[in-house]
Amino acid sequence: MRTEFEHGVIRDWSEHDKADLVALANNRKIWRNLTDRFPHPYTERDANWWIAHVAGMPVRTSWAIEVDSRAIGGIGIDPREGIYARSAEFGYWLGEPYWGRGIATAAARALVPEIMSRFGLIRLEARVFAWNPASMRVLEKAGFKREGVMRRAAFKDGVLIDQVLYAYVEENIDV
Repeated sequence: MRTEFEHGVIRDWSEHDKADLVALANNRKIWRNLTDRFPHPYTERDANWWIAHVAGMPVRTSWAIEVDSRAIGGIGIDPREGIYARSAEFGYWLGEPYWGRGIATAAARALVPEIMSRFGLIRLEARVFAWNPASMRVLEKAGFKREGVMRRAAFKDGVLIDQVLYAYVEENIDV
């Protein structure tokens, strides 16, 4: 995978990303807005595991966001199965020094059409903690629509929190 966008490129993770990954991912503010699959603290061991994990995927579904020749975050999908096989969960994160620059929005805008086509998807879903309006705005700018609030849907950082459900839906595809 290699998708260029206005700030950089979305590409496969590689061994040389480990130092950037540890430096940026070891941030409580990032962990707080992701599922618990994303560890905190984020150590070199976690980076080693992650790089090996994505390298071993038969079909890669998680990629690095690169700006100025550095991996500054991640973006990807978690494809569904069975009756939901035409759907996937969409997610991303950026290192805090890169927040507020339009990078996540530009990366999502560039990647969404490509993954919809590549994976034969009709629907992408993204769940955002209610305390994260910046991520909601990223999704809205990338063409996702707010579908509703899932009340008291998650327990994160010792808090029972609402999640806002966003979806990107291909309306013009017949199955």
